[in-house]
Amino acid sequence: MDKILLNGLTFYGYHGALHQENELGQRFVIDLELELPLEAAGKNDDLVSSIDYGEVYNLTKAIVEGAPYKLIEAVAEKIVSTLFSAFTKLVSCRVKVIKPDPPIPGHYQSVAVEIYRDRNRNE
Repeated sequence: MDKILLNGLTFYGYHGALHQENELGQRFVIDLELELPLEAAGKNDDLVSSIDYGEVYNLTKAIVEGAPYKLIEAVAEKIVSTLFSAFTKLVSCRVKVIKPDPPIPGHYQSVAVEIYRDRNRNE
């Protein structure tokens, strides 16, 4: 399946199970992998045959910078459901939500969740 990849979308949000995360907020980095047929778009050079990356970005930004969730798992699910609703051509979607600086002790690069949803298996 063909894919559109949007990597490293960075936003500031207030998601987290800890009170300080909801008050202070933190950076979130989102990676998206959108599967859909792209052959027609490649042949006719028409955005109607693809998905508008700008709209994907704006929808994702509205979720991450919007109302807080306790879990980044919920943020990922909201992104997937929103993208499926907005883009009927979307066949499947992988979303990775990364917290580069979570308020937990230890040495690590980041913590993240990644989910994969297929429209046909999730309807």
